[in-house]
Amino acid sequence: MRIRVVLDVLAAVVLGFGAGGNLAAGAWALPSWLPGWLGWTILLASVLPIVLRRWWPLGSYVLSLVLAAAAVPIGGPVFGVAVVGAGCALYVVVIRQDSRIVRLGFAAGLVELGVLAFAVPNPNASTTVNFSATALIVGYALGLTVRARREHAASERESHAQQAVSAERLRIAREMHDVVAHSMSLIAVKAAVGNHVALDQPDEAREALRVIEETSRESLAELRRMLGVLRDGTGVPALTPAPTLADLRALAERAQQAGPAVDLVVEGLDELPNGVGQSVYRIVQEALTNVVKHAGAATCRIHVTGEGGEVRIEVLDDGRGGTAEPGHGLIGMRERVAVYGGEFSAGPAPDGFRVFARLPYETAVA
Repeated sequence: MRIRVVLDVLAAVVLGFGAGGNLAAGAWALPSWLPGWLGWTILLASVLPIVLRRWWPLGSYVLSLVLAAAAVPIGGPVFGVAVVGAGCALYVVVIRQDSRIVRLGFAAGLVELGVLAFAVPNPNASTTVNFSATALIVGYALGLTVRARREHAASERESHAQQAVSAERLRIAREMHDVVAHSMSLIAVKAAVGNHVALDQPDEAREALRVIEETSRESLAELRRMLGVLRDGTGVPALTPAPTLADLRALAERAQQAGPAVDLVVEGLDELPNGVGQSVYRIVQEALTNVVKHAGAATCRIHVTGEGGEVRIEVLDDGRGGTAEPGHGLIGMRERVAVYGGEFSAGPAPDGFRVFARLPYETAVA
């Protein structure tokens, strides 16, 4: 804003000195009937709308039209400066004011100067009409162009903001689904086991309750972390680290407590980008959730390998297979893979059910 004001002042000074210099040098003279002080006053006042237009757009435009009307019978540089000031003021009016006011102001300026050009004696009526119309039309057209560009930019920003909000909501929904579905599946399985053996095998029942307690505490910590993301910047609680590749072992052990024997193999992966590591964890977590809930499997093999800038995940169980219908879990896994432009498949295998994902990533540069 400050730079624009400085440029406006410079433009006003250049116009005032240019027209005043011609007048003072005798290149053009004021009409004999006009007092010299009045001609100089109109000339110098005609640059004021250029300076005032950003603080007082509509008022400066009205002032410019009044000064232009007063300059019509004078003609020459005085009229030229007045009309240029009107075009500059109209430019800001078009950008900032309501469209109806803009159209009325533009039409009023054309009609006023056009009528005065023929109704009031002046040096050259056709030149007055052409010059005034050109100045107003240029100011109007430039204002419309800048206004349309700004409106488009604002629309783009709003669209990007909405897309960012939707993406964040989708990410949080995926996270909450993965945490809640996995934990509740383990809790439901162990609760059923505990209820079944409570009388005959109290030790087994206590073990089931221990698993339920641990799983509940971990789930609460995860939920607090994600709910903390939704809070504003004041009073945000300390957030626990997001799960990564290093947490896969604990995840497999918890799933094994719910029934199936889990064999986890991780090869060729020393370090992954944070986002990729978290996606690998969530994909394995959701696949294990499906194994616990639906497969009725005795064994489950998880193979995570990294090579050539990509990580491959294979989860194979020997259960009854189920279906590959696109529930929230499969959709979430597919979306996580799609973020990295990878490959995903889930379906029956010869000995059970297989989930496969491939996530390419760029190797971190030291």
